[in-house]
Amino acid sequence: MSATKDYSNNVNPTWCPGCGHFSILRALQIAASRLEIPKESLVSVSGIGCSGRLSGYMSSYGFHGIHGRSLPIAQGIKLSNKDLTVVASGGDGDGFAIGLSHTLHAIRRNIDMTYVVMNNQVYGLTKGHTSPLSDVGFVTKSTPYGAIDSPIRPGILTLSSGATFFAQGFSAFQEELVEIIIKAIQHKGFSLVNVFSPCVTYNKVNTYQWFRHQLVNLQEDENYNPNDLQGAFNTLLNTNGLCTGLVYQRVDSEGRSETNDTPLSKLDLKITEEEFNRLMNAFK
Repeated sequence: MSATKDYSNNVNPTWCPGCGHFSILRALQIAASRLEIPKESLVSVSGIGCSGRLSGYMSSYGFHGIHGRSLPIAQGIKLSNKDLTVVASGGDGDGFAIGLSHTLHAIRRNIDMTYVVMNNQVYGLTKGHTSPLSDVGFVTKSTPYGAIDSPIRPGILTLSSGATFFAQGFSAFQEELVEIIIKAIQHKGFSLVNVFSPCVTYNKVNTYQWFRHQLVNLQEDENYNPNDLQGAFNTLLNTNGLCTGLVYQRVDSEGRSETNDTPLSKLDLKITEEEFNRLMNAFK
């Protein structure tokens, strides 16, 4: 049986003490351990920002991409080898600013992989300015009179784009987060997990205590049905998106990986010299 420590490369994270990202990293390692995913079959892909370091702390295959581009990289990896378990991660800037288009189209494609958004509602690595999820009035160095743009609502946007799996977690509720990530990885299709992960340095509004008072735990409602799309929309609207647990899952999702039975990575892709010359001559 795999142990949680097997998925740690013993590199000390450089996140600020108290950052919610520590818990997300640990939750992913615990989930991989409980699912007994072989390290050589697990791929962690990240982008830029504080969240981008996550792939560098995992003992697995990893790819540190550029800002907003973790999803196209992760999709390419899954399409080339369907036998891999692919988990992409990124901050709210990665997923809902520069990478927003990639997020929307990844949802539409429904490729069998998981995307974890490490949501702190601020740009931490660039020393604290607004993200697409910052509330109106949020004061930063770049918005001294308060943010004026309406925030994106991740849940509503994700479901309206055709998501087959959407869940939300809170970094302070690690056991719930572990279970959510396990369900996300097991889901056949694209699974998006939005994790409220407080930035203790640059966001003094959306703190651990603030979330504890605001969040509604869907698991405590025995009548909640995560397979009801309209009910999921209503819940996100009624809670202003401040809820945790499995929000929606389409049970008939098949997911996409690739069309061939043999992974692309294992196919013989060599061509003959004659075929190479023929292709080159076509460009003359």
